[in-house]
Amino acid sequence: MQSEKYRGYTLWGHAILQQEDNPPTERFAGSGTVTRDTKVVEVSGVLGAFDTDEEAELVGLSWCRAWVDSHG
Repeated sequence: MQSEKYRGYTLWGHAILQQEDNPPTERFAGSGTVTRDTKVVEVSGVLGAFDTDEEAELVGLSWCRAWVDSHG
């Protein structure tokens, strides 16, 4: 999980391991959470499946920044 401060909010990018059986592969679901003063403001839901945990987290953070920009 990665976090950053942005325009008075704390943004969280999440990566959730997704294991597929056929063929056996590991992918990561990405999502984002926006918080302010330790309270959850908005949650993205799953934003897609990605090859690395870092990519999934970065997509989550990007979604969070876009949410703040459109609601700030």
